[in-house]
Amino acid sequence: MKEDNNSMHRTRHLILIIMSVLVMTMMGLTCHAENSQGQRPPFDPKRFEAELEQYITTHASLTPQEASKFFPVYRQMMKKMRSCFDEMRRYHFVNPADENGCAEAIRRQDELDIEMKQLQQEYHNRFMYILPASKVLKIIKAEEKFHRQAFKRARQWHQNQIGRASCR
Repeated sequence: MKEDNNSMHRTRHLILIIMSVLVMTMMGLTCHAENSQGQRPPFDPKRFEAELEQYITTHASLTPQEASKFFPVYRQMMKKMRSCFDEMRRYHFVNPADENGCAEAIRRQDELDIEMKQLQQEYHNRFMYILPASKVLKIIKAEEKFHRQAFKRARQWHQNQIGRASCR
């Protein structure tokens, strides 16, 4: 039972990461930051990363020394995961014409899910080599919360834009 809960938690974490990458992509393609015309500037991945790292540092109570050891490894993990996300995103737009093509797309997406889970597991172990497990758990929770908040902000902005458009 405990293993099922752990698996569910990891699945939720993976889904949050995938969704945050998708939101970041959507924001980069379609969103513009608020200015006098009610537009948002283009998505800035460096700014997003800096905000995420600051949030994690604060919420996991990382010292400057811990942060300087942790974040290079964390960025390495995110770079590897991003390549998996990119491939998964391509499958979102693929519509195979036959059953074999559909089955292959499903299998590849499953392989990518497993690959990302294995990457997470590998890097979580690396993180625990750098930091105490209690801080790694705080980091995981902080990252999830940051991404949930980013989704919420993006959804609220989108709903505000829809409301403005219907009032015109």
